[in-house]
Amino acid sequence: MNAERSYEERVLGRVPAEILAASLVLAVPAGLVFGPGAGLLFFAGGGLAAASFLSLRSWLSKATLGNRKRVLASLVGFYILRLVLIGAAFSSIIFLYQRKAIAFAAGFSVLILVLLAEALMAIAQKPTWKS
Repeated sequence: MNAERSYEERVLGRVPAEILAASLVLAVPAGLVFGPGAGLLFFAGGGLAAASFLSLRSWLSKATLGNRKRVLASLVGFYILRLVLIGAAFSSIIFLYQRKAIAFAAGFSVLILVLLAEALMAIAQKPTWKS
């Protein structure tokens, strides 16, 4: 691996940590307003989003080295397995904590906020096309 990582690699490396940090920051007010259980579930949702992003990123970096047909079939299988596992996590939270499941979903959605913030930061750093 190169000593100097590209901008994209640095961004993809810090996204899981940013997801965890943002979900922790947002879990505190959720816990204060809706109870400590909701705050913990909010943070757990963010943790699942970070783990999901991290596993997908690491798998894709390994998959780019193999045979194209085999990698594509493996990618489809991995993605289906990933969706099933996320669905199972959501189903178990809904089954165990019916009244607080929305907090878990909101914590998982922190992934979208972090990706939006990263996109806005990348756009802000691009030079304008006008002189």
